Amino acid sequence: SSIVMWDKIANYFEKYPSQAKVARYLLRYGLRIEKEHVFCGDVRIADSSLARAAGVDRRVVKSTLDTIRNDPTLLKFFSQLQPTTHLKNAASAMGWSAIEIVPTDAHEPGIISSVAEILSKSQISIRQAIVDDPMTSEEPKLFIVTESQVPAELIPLIRQSRGVKGVTIY
Repeated sequence: SSIVMWDKIANYFEKYPSQAKVARYLLRYGLRIEKEHVFCGDVRIADSSLARAAGVDRRVVKSTLDTIRNDPTLLKFFSQLQPTTHLKNAASAMGWSAIEIVPTDAHEPGIISSVAEILSKSQISIRQAIVDDPMTSEEPKLFIVTESQVPAELIPLIRQSRGVKGVTIY
């Protein structure tokens, strides 16, 4: 489970909360470590830019990267991360819908499949489904971007789906 994974990662940084903040930031945005640098895809991110964004001193970024590079498990994990396009905010510009689902429990299986089934029965194609990772998000949500508008009458059906606490359509 991802809570266990973050706990594993957090253990490396328990004595250094500001390093944990940087590690969580790397994870949230899929920033990977390669040799001496941090990358977002193929774009190199300056330590000072990362420090500003994470709200820490540049030296904290450097020491976090050292901590990661000096541990084979951490390095293996952080060297494989990739950024992901999130279409939630851009969906309306394309005439699509974005459905935000607040789960009763983010670890409960079947939430995506129950919502996907409702959309499928209405001939609505899913363009993207992204789940906030419980490691990097206080209140993880599921976002489903559809290639057409979601009719209002589907909202109560989605709201009644397994594991769904709340629904917002954008």
